[in-house]
Amino acid sequence: MSHADVAAIVLVDDDLLALELLRDLVSSIPATAVHAFGRSEEALGWCQSHQPDLVITDHVMPGLTGLELIRTLREGPDTADLPVMMITATDDRSLRCQALESGASDVLGKPLDGTEVLARTRNMLAIRRGQRLLAERSTLLETEVRRATAEITAREQETILRLSRAAEYRDWETGTHIVRVAWYARITARELGMSEADQEILFRAAPMHDVGKIGVPDYILLKPGALDEAEFDIMKQHTVIGHRILGGSSSELLRVAAEVALTHHERWDGTGYPQQLRGSRIPISGRIVAVADSYDALTSRRPYKSGWPSELAWQFLGANAGTRFDPDCVSAFRRGRADVDAARESFPEDHPSEPRDRVVEKAE
Repeated sequence: MSHADVAAIVLVDDDLLALELLRDLVSSIPATAVHAFGRSEEALGWCQSHQPDLVITDHVMPGLTGLELIRTLREGPDTADLPVMMITATDDRSLRCQALESGASDVLGKPLDGTEVLARTRNMLAIRRGQRLLAERSTLLETEVRRATAEITAREQETILRLSRAAEYRDWETGTHIVRVAWYARITARELGMSEADQEILFRAAPMHDVGKIGVPDYILLKPGALDEAEFDIMKQHTVIGHRILGGSSSELLRVAAEVALTHHERWDGTGYPQQLRGSRIPISGRIVAVADSYDALTSRRPYKSGWPSELAWQFLGANAGTRFDPDCVSAFRRGRADVDAARESFPEDHPSEPRDRVVEKAE
């Protein structure tokens, strides 16, 4: 029989003869280990460092009384639900009610009746076994829910990354672009003081910022030169298309991804697209990804342009803080510069091409 199968019963009584008689009686119950104490303080210390299944305490004792012991046990996180029976020699109904109101599970009257004590003790132990079984099942269920949630999240993320890469393969951008943007966004969110959960959501949502490019015609998306006004208007629709693809889901991740897709080309001064949102009306997710995406676009090499030196890109962000970009996001991005540089080194461009003669800025 394992230790977990043995019920720990704590007895408390300053009358050592009564304590020994009660111990002999309770010890007759199979699969029990009895721990007897002559003072409440000793019993309380044992209960706080072990896992008792039942406490049987006398009412009148020096130091902590039975009522005070019960109240103290009820205040402890590990003993709040512990079955406790109080023994009293008085027939005072008010005292019995007070004991029950203090948290006693049952009250035994003196002189003790052996048959009654054993029956009530077995009942209390059965209640405790039920509590432990429920706790174990709850823990098991919680573990299973976490595992299932993790599996769903992993599948969701894999689908999202594949969808994001599908959009990237229709453009000149490299696969590692979406990875770098995700890390840059997370670094910025961290420096802004966002919660770990919100950082993680944004990290997973950011790669989908340009998924709407799936719906942009090739003659525009792959055009090597600058776009004319009509073509640029069509290109702008990739934000709306992305929102339509990702929107309407009950998933928090997809909700944020749809928000990012729609708003990452909005500008702080209200001159962006597609809604010309201004300042804090732009969701924080869109403001963060706007900085992250722009920095990576500027510093990356593409067939239609050379990559800027990082210092020049940092200067561009600073010069456009408060007009194009949220100044707080730029400042946060700058504070994380060491991690930004590390992320860029960790995820280099995976298929750089020789730049063409003409340098153009697409989708801006």
